[in-house]
Amino acid sequence: MHDKPVALVTGANKGIGLEIARGLAAHGLTVLVGSRELERGKAAARTIGPHAHAVQLDVTDAASIAAAADRIGGEFGRLDVLVNNAGISHAAQPGGGFPHDVMRANALTSASLDDVRAVWETNVFGLIAVTQAMLPLLRAAPAARIVNMGSTGGSLAWNADPANPHRAMFGNYSTSKSAAHAVSLAFAFALEQEGIKVNIACPGHTATALNNFSGARTVEQGAREAIRLALIGADGPSATFSDDAGPVAW
Repeated sequence: MHDKPVALVTGANKGIGLEIARGLAAHGLTVLVGSRELERGKAAARTIGPHAHAVQLDVTDAASIAAAADRIGGEFGRLDVLVNNAGISHAAQPGGGFPHDVMRANALTSASLDDVRAVWETNVFGLIAVTQAMLPLLRAAPAARIVNMGSTGGSLAWNADPANPHRAMFGNYSTSKSAAHAVSLAFAFALEQEGIKVNIACPGHTATALNNFSGARTVEQGAREAIRLALIGADGPSATFSDDAGPVAW
């Protein structure tokens, strides 16, 4: 049996996910760097150190998820921390790259259903699928923790407040995050009696490929709350939504 706590971070080959993985490794965890492309995951793991290992994991592919769970079970026997970080802000563009008009790409008044499905497949259904697949491994750990990445863009209360000058419900992406928040609560309540804590971390407007590096926060700042929630003790909370300044409105 592996003697160090084991953490899996999805979408961890770059951006906030990589920084979360780096932070957890710095706290003594063995970190599994989930990446759709294994070679990119291996390159990211090398930047972290000897206690980081790449795992091929596409959260939209059932076979990939099952293979990752089998590998983790076979090599480590348990999973102490799951960070569902993988997410996209828009469907893939022809030829790659960022959409010229991201607001239009996300607007539910104009986004195609194929685009909506693509975003939800990663941000909502991928979160559910990975969590379900990893539950046997999380249950094998003495005090497992699940951290899901949320967004104020998906906060219904924050965006419904007419006095809030910063509200910005970015259609497709934001509604997928609202759904992910609800899914997180459902998991938190279902797992409460088992001692598995489920919380949502909001990274804030962080400069990553998700927003074409337009964010004002660094990845170090964006990863801070997820790392904290991944390391909470037995007396820590569950079913919360917070950033590094405190609770975020649902």
